[in-house]
Amino acid sequence: MESTLRRTWAEINLDSLIYNYKKIREKTGPDVRFLGVVKADAYGHGAIMVAKALEENGADYLAVSSMDEAMELRLHDIKMPILILGHTPKDQVERLIDFNITQAVTCKAKAVEYSEEASRLNKTLKIHIKVDTGMSRLGYLCDGDFFENGVLGILEAINMPGLEAEGIFTHFAVSDEPGDKCRAYTEHQFKLFTDVINHVEEMSGKKFRLKHCANTGAVSEYPKTYLDMVRPGLLLYGYGEFAKKMGLKPVMSLKTNISTIKTYPAGTAISYGGIFVTDSTTRVGVLPYGYADGFFRSLSNKCSLMTSAGPAKQLGKICMDMCMIDVSNMQGVTVGSEIEIFGEKNPIETLSDIAGTIPYELTCAVSKRVPRSYIKDGKVIEKELLLRL
Repeated sequence: MESTLRRTWAEINLDSLIYNYKKIREKTGPDVRFLGVVKADAYGHGAIMVAKALEENGADYLAVSSMDEAMELRLHDIKMPILILGHTPKDQVERLIDFNITQAVTCKAKAVEYSEEASRLNKTLKIHIKVDTGMSRLGYLCDGDFFENGVLGILEAINMPGLEAEGIFTHFAVSDEPGDKCRAYTEHQFKLFTDVINHVEEMSGKKFRLKHCANTGAVSEYPKTYLDMVRPGLLLYGYGEFAKKMGLKPVMSLKTNISTIKTYPAGTAISYGGIFVTDSTTRVGVLPYGYADGFFRSLSNKCSLMTSAGPAKQLGKICMDMCMIDVSNMQGVTVGSEIEIFGEKNPIETLSDIAGTIPYELTCAVSKRVPRSYIKDGKVIEKELLLRL
């Protein structure tokens, strides 16, 4: 559905996405496969359009969080392999197989359920084994005293009927964090992962075709972790310190425009709670952008948005549908003027740092009522609105 309003919108630059993809592949080399992480609607960028762009440019795999996310891609003609990183109920095994979707297996209970269901159907489910090397979330626990049992559990899973163990993977917890302690922890995770693989392959006589663990931090800082395939997230979308280090480009720009301008005298309280009071005559622009669109209320009275005349301080508490900015002494900025919330001129990292979070949380927070415009070769090629009109 296409929005009829020019209210607040996101511009997704597919040219920048592909530029980033190619630059990452240059770094990892021709023999390393590329998995594009497109879970959570490609972190707010639009999974279908991002997946199509990656598929057209030779990416090898996609990763999503759930069956519904995988089916969205399949039903929009995405043919490339898809790995579900999260849980899938056993009653969905037939759909996994029929739509050629790979499932992560994180423990014995899941392996047994998937094996029994695939065997009942007389079919084979492709799986990737998840190893918990220190993320302490999902996966076969293999650290320390758990090593032997973890290896035996993985051996049991890969030999279960109805399962084809194509790959094995783990996730680094602090590869994107600085300091010797984090480096040592990442090195430990990687060594543990490779030790598990070596033991399983030696004991089973089988080889995993895909071994992967390199997330954004690892792609940038730990080249020895590339193995068979990398799966950068934040890096692909061009945000964060590692993206800057590699010269990558931000893919999303979020924009709005001024709907109203009012001039208030000194002593006027702006917005809920009156946390901002004008100290002189102030020209205030009202923007149709609030926390229901993804503007964190925690940023109230703390950040600036970008006008054609420079940064404009956000005033008072952010409302559900609106916020206010100071456009005093910006006579060229009028009703209808375009405002960049984040993008090339107002980096998303600035907002995320003020909010005490990461850029991902801001892109994921862009709500479904904010239409996305997709740009390729410098032109808008598609517009998407997630509201059901």
